[in-house]
Parts: sequence; structure tokens; C-alpha cells
Amino acid sequence: MTPQTLLDHTDQGRLWPAPLTANAGFDLDAAYTCALAVRQLRIARGEHPRGYKVGFTNRTIWPRYNVFAPIWGSVWDTTLSFSDGEGTVSLAHTCQPRLEPETVFGMRATPAPNAALDELFEAVDWVAPGFEVVQSHLPDWKFLPADTVADGALHARLLVGPRVPLRELARDAHTLDALLAGAGVTLLKDGQPVEQGRGANVLDSPLRALLHFVTTLRACPGAPDLQAGDVVTTGTWTDAWPVQPGERWAAQFSAPLPGLSVRFTA
Repeated sequence: MTPQTLLDHTDQGRLWPAPLTANAGFDLDAAYTCALAVRQLRIARGEHPRGYKVGFTNRTIWPRYNVFAPIWGSVWDTTLSFSDGEGTVSLAHTCQPRLEPETVFGMRATPAPNAALDELFEAVDWVAPGFEVVQSHLPDWKFLPADTVADGALHARLLVGPRVPLRELARDAHTLDALLAGAGVTLLKDGQPVEQGRGANVLDSPLRALLHFVTTLRACPGAPDLQAGDVVTTGTWTDAWPVQPGERWAAQFSAPLPGLSVRFTA
């Protein structure tokens, strides 16, 4: 499969005929090269990158998916939306969609070289709850890590909830780190609780997941650095749950994050 055929499958919501990792030598380096080629095709046809998603940061679900390290991919103007707490998201042309409650950061600047938590804190503008709809173009969500990277890091949609200015939450990085690590979430489907999670599930805290991502992004040849205005969603606090049109889901976060709900349409 070429970058163009990968994009065609994404556009049409069709399963791949076989894993890319069935090809000898298709490793993570090859997968990121492929993903960046797809990124250029999307830009060439008029889509605009709006930031990044970081996936598989939740260590509690690594054995379930046979993936044992984070991955990342691009978020687009065609896949990103914002809400004041209640949103509607179309599942059209998604493939085996699932839902993840996450923390989203908005960047005010490019993080400093070799940034630690303090420098990263200075580069962030706001924090928000988010719902990422993820998808897999391989049957039954069975894949190897390189497949997920080439599959757009499994990104399909991102709904960002109320954005809270960073400095309204914490005076410094370590305060924010502790707040987000200690926060919890209850995920509900049509008003019924399905799972609970914690910010600490995400590489010990969403802020640390963001820091890990910045380092990983800069180590990838050809990957564009973070820019002011980018959004970064940092990984699910729970497992990813299958979703269908007509369902309503909600995430009840504890302080410092507000809640978020979404209704899915076809």
C-alpha cells in the first residue's frame, strides 16, 4: 500500500487488505516516514494540520493492544472541533470507531530546546477536556505498533471542550503536574457509567505525556516541530470504547477539568 492508497482507505472508511507489518522490514521508522508522506498528501489537497495526537500513553491498556510505547500523529482542521461542553461529532467514513477521554493542551509557543517541565509549562496557553475518536483499519483492532503509526496514529476526530487558561489552574509546572495526575474521570454512555480512569494513567500525568511527545517528535526525521496555536491531545485516561451514531457519551472529570459530552451522528 502506498501513501495514497492509505489515504484512500482513510477517506472511505475501508479496512486494509493486510497489515503493513506483513511486509519484511516495515518497522516504526518506515511507518513514520509513511505517515509523514500521507501528511504531505493531505496538505497538498488543502487540509491544514492543527496539531498532534499522542496515543498509547495509558500504560494500563498496553497489554490489551500489544503496544508498549506511545505513538503520535497529526490532527487536522477537518478532524478537529471545539465545544463549550456539549458537542456533536459525525462518525461518517470512520472505521471501527472508539472513544477516548483525554486532556488537550493548546500551545502559546514552541517549547524551548531540551525543555523540561518548567519550560514546557511556559509554552502552554490552555488546558481542556477532550474526546478523541480513534479508529483502526485492521479487523478487530489487531495490529503491531508500526501499523498504528502508518494508520494515522489511529486518529479520526478530536472534540475539544471548554478551554481553561493555564495560569488559572496553576502557578507553575509542578502544581499543574500534580493536579492533572490526581484528577479522575468517569466515562458514561447514555447516562450509564462504563469506566473510571485517572490522569496518572497517562505516563504519570498528561503534562509528562506532553513532554515525552515533544522529545519524541524532535527525534523523528522530517517531523515539524510544535508551533503556537497547535493543539495536542495526550492520550486516553480509560480504555477506548466502541461508539455508534445515536449514542451520547459524557466524561465527568474531577477538578481541575470541566466535563464534556458528545452526541454521535452518522
